[in-house]
Amino acid sequence: MPRRAHEDTEPLLSFTHVDEDDDQVSSSRKKLSYEEAVEKAGFGLFHWLLLVVCGWANASDAVEILCVSFLLPTARCDLQLSSADMGLLTASIFLGMMVGGYVWGYLADRRGRRSILVISLTVNGTFGAVASLAPSFWLFLLLRFFSGVGVGGSIPVIFSYFSEFQPRLRRGAMISALATFWMAGNILAAGVAWLVIPRTSLNAHWGWLDFQSWRLFVVLCSVPSLSSALIFRLFMPESPKFLMEAGRETEALSVFQKMFKLNNRHATKPFPALGLVIRPKDDEEKSRPSNGSRCQCFSHQLKQALDPMKQLFVGPLASRSVVLLIIFFCISFGYYGLWMWFPELFKRAEDGGSPCTNTSRVQRSENESCYPVKTAVYMEGFITAASNLPGNIFTILLMDRIGGKILLSVSLLASSVSVFIIYMVKTKTQSLIVSCVFSGVSVISWNALDVVGTELYPTQLRSSALGVFTGVGRVAAIMGNVVFGQLVDSNCAVPLLMVSALLLAGGLVALRLPQTKQTELT
Repeated sequence: MPRRAHEDTEPLLSFTHVDEDDDQVSSSRKKLSYEEAVEKAGFGLFHWLLLVVCGWANASDAVEILCVSFLLPTARCDLQLSSADMGLLTASIFLGMMVGGYVWGYLADRRGRRSILVISLTVNGTFGAVASLAPSFWLFLLLRFFSGVGVGGSIPVIFSYFSEFQPRLRRGAMISALATFWMAGNILAAGVAWLVIPRTSLNAHWGWLDFQSWRLFVVLCSVPSLSSALIFRLFMPESPKFLMEAGRETEALSVFQKMFKLNNRHATKPFPALGLVIRPKDDEEKSRPSNGSRCQCFSHQLKQALDPMKQLFVGPLASRSVVLLIIFFCISFGYYGLWMWFPELFKRAEDGGSPCTNTSRVQRSENESCYPVKTAVYMEGFITAASNLPGNIFTILLMDRIGGKILLSVSLLASSVSVFIIYMVKTKTQSLIVSCVFSGVSVISWNALDVVGTELYPTQLRSSALGVFTGVGRVAAIMGNVVFGQLVDSNCAVPLLMVSALLLAGGLVALRLPQTKQTELT
């Protein structure tokens, strides 16, 4: 966002011409706290632009994660995959996310949200695109892992970054609106898969590589991440909350001035503050060994890196951290374990019947060709993705009224019931309908979790906390995909009932969380 050279001084000059009688009054308004500055900056165009930019980044993560589920029905032939291999492939990106989640989250709390978003989105998009050229399953698996390392950083950091620009009374609704872009990414992935993968005319033969249409789909799925990284690099400011915590008052004030100018384009007065209230920083430099050996320096850095994790489980934060760990594990095992396999389950139900009871279809699918590609599976994936919309609208309208805690608990319990019904259905149509219900209800859980997770922790721990919890969620997602891969052929009922039980447990545990409705960020 370009700015004129005199913009930084304009607001300061407007406060210099003050009558002596009013000097004492005006001095009390020269410095604002974070919450006061956010309120004074107003709400308007800046926040809507921020929503679009951060939403596109969130959608890019959804595209990168979910693209594997849409390419499985055809890529399994080209890469000669068994069901167990498909489970490993869907799990690979979550393994990368587990590794990247805490590392990027820690760096975002220390180095800044914006720079880490640029790097993680670039890593995600670059390795995602290169994976399209992998000639073998194991190389494709490795590249998907590195793509997951990038995704693991952008998911927790994007919500911390976004929330730190929002006024308190609108934060819940705006974070819910940001979470809605996950649905947009899901729909985008399903739509592009529907348009691209069935078109065998897009295939190319390059001697060493048979570039099938599903590989072009993988390349296209990397575009949102790379474009998001470019937008953040060129146009977006650093989080003002992070800047204030880091003691960078001038930079934080400049961000608030930009927000005020965009939100109040017709205002004649400048941003009403000379400065910001900056809390004293902990003097970390004094505790750093200045003349120690490399081993001592490394030990000190490792201790600093692990310190945020330790702080999550001591004092008043301990109980909420344990509860969130359980919830993230339950919902990640259930959602990703089931969602990543929806296209394959729909394919197995192509001839009618339940995907778990139609064993003849499962046996034939091992021997039949993947071409010509049947488009019904992508249409069903698109419909299931679009069914997120009612749940997203519901959370945007009611998050600030009901609160994240209640929405999280109720939606997890409803998700548990819907998964159990998937096991009970007998026809393909019934399976699709119940899958849509699961999609619409489970997205409420994720939206509520995004709000609760950002509001329960202070600024210096927010990204680290989300990184830890999403890391645990990735372990659960890996386990869910491996379990589905191992049992989907032999005993499909077991993973479905496991998902239902875990979602039920998560819904009950969520009742132990504190209420955070319209709370101030610390």
